Amino acid sequence: MTVTETAPEPTSAPPRQSLPGRALAFVRNTWRGLTSMRTALVLLFLLALAAIPGALLPQRNLNEQKVDQYIADRPTLGPWMDRFELFDVFSSFWFTAVYVLLFVSLVGCILPRCLDHYRALRTPPVRAPRNLTRLPLHHTRTVAQTPEQVIERAASHLRGWRTEVRDGDDRARDGEITLSAEKGYTREFGNLVFHLALVGLLVAIAVGKLFGYEGSVIVIANGGPGFCTTSPAVFDSFKAGNVNDGTGMTPLCVRVKDFRADYLDSGQAEMFTSNIEYQAGADLRTDTWRTTAVKVNHPLRVAGDRLYLQGHGYAPTFTVTFPNGQTRTETIQWRPEDARTFLSSGVLRIDPPGGMYATDEERRRNQIAVEGLFAPTALFHGNLLTSSFPRMDDPAVAVDIYRGDTGLDTGRPQSLFALDPEQIRQGRLSKEARVNLRPGESTTLPNGTKVSFDGAQEFVNLQVSHDPAQQWVLVSALAMMGGLLVSLLVKRRRIWIRVYPEVETPGTVAQRRSVVEMGGLARTDQAGWGGEFDRLRERLLDDTEPRGTAARDADPTGE
Repeated sequence: MTVTETAPEPTSAPPRQSLPGRALAFVRNTWRGLTSMRTALVLLFLLALAAIPGALLPQRNLNEQKVDQYIADRPTLGPWMDRFELFDVFSSFWFTAVYVLLFVSLVGCILPRCLDHYRALRTPPVRAPRNLTRLPLHHTRTVAQTPEQVIERAASHLRGWRTEVRDGDDRARDGEITLSAEKGYTREFGNLVFHLALVGLLVAIAVGKLFGYEGSVIVIANGGPGFCTTSPAVFDSFKAGNVNDGTGMTPLCVRVKDFRADYLDSGQAEMFTSNIEYQAGADLRTDTWRTTAVKVNHPLRVAGDRLYLQGHGYAPTFTVTFPNGQTRTETIQWRPEDARTFLSSGVLRIDPPGGMYATDEERRRNQIAVEGLFAPTALFHGNLLTSSFPRMDDPAVAVDIYRGDTGLDTGRPQSLFALDPEQIRQGRLSKEARVNLRPGESTTLPNGTKVSFDGAQEFVNLQVSHDPAQQWVLVSALAMMGGLLVSLLVKRRRIWIRVYPEVETPGTVAQRRSVVEMGGLARTDQAGWGGEFDRLRERLLDDTEPRGTAARDADPTGE
């Protein structure tokens, strides 16, 4: 007999998925990966990692001069760092990308969990397992009560637990009743509150960046002119939000009465305090000035704005007496070069009074510029001036005095703290004196112009910050803390009680005697659950006097 083998029929290849189907599957899988909790944690870590350069490197929105100096000190590396926006970290494209991805990931992860938690709250506790002795913690005993009495008493002692009483199913013993109880739903609620508050925090910060603004201005203390937030032009530097053009700012007027700095013996600053007067809201209409004190990290909060005291320095005062006897007095801030001793540098430009010279060309040739150093506590090494302490105990200046065209009429922007070297190179400005002066001292130029040093005033650097969502940032942060504490402290646990009548002899049911089986399971942290289970057992069962069969504790190993 010959057996003929037949070749297996070729299986047909699965149909290739269409291009729209593949694209839809790619989008679906990408969305699932993006909205997973693992991805959200990775993005949160990346966001924290991306913020490190913003804390270690100078940022342009805080101190542009320090950024320029940082780049100048590193001519090769600095420009590349600037291209990657390492000096504008929190507004850079890569930080914004991580920020947006984290926001989308959190929203996509939290919303399904909220729905699941809502369904769990509406779902009764699960039925008791068939074999409670397999649970890590269980207990069996016989009591002199009916199953209904045992269940009723146990349910009355489980206040705060979600309970469900069920009759036995088809496979249960006759007269069997089960009680399912579960507690710790607020753990998941606290977890959801934490993540929702995190999303709220991200939204609040984004709203603040979109609709807020920040402006910094230097104000001379001790009676100097103040400022009003009527326009971005009143600020020395101004940064508007992404959808804010600087108009519609909250009106606020400020005058600085005085400034006091407390120093340690080493020269380290201990505290800055400035007494100010301000107007806001209805005070502007009634011309009412209110007084308050601002300190470092203790801003003035008014009309939705915050007024910060960020720093201070010194503004020397010079009086120029021209040959015809007319005078001009100017006070202007100089830039601190040494943060420890406040040795400062700067320049003062003074234009002759109108009508003093017949032509504008002659007037420009007689403009005065004073450039040099200011020391709040002077220390001379020969003719070289330095400062020994940041407090203004013995002020002095070391200055070069120029006469000529300072460039005030050219319309070109100039540094507030240095003369235009091009004007000096072209001979438009000529140096006519180099002197060291203390308050009250003066020097006279060859053409009869006298330059006097009158002393110095302190100036303060104030920042006005407007953030319409700042209170929501606080609320979100507090909600995050509360949700985190709840999710860490609350434990999810379940207990089951099965009660059925005890059978003494075949076919005979004992009256008012029942077998009670109790089991417990911790769904999250097991620490402390054994002690809590024992306390529950004592409260629910131990004061029911056992009769006949002795109470039996099962082996905790479940074997």
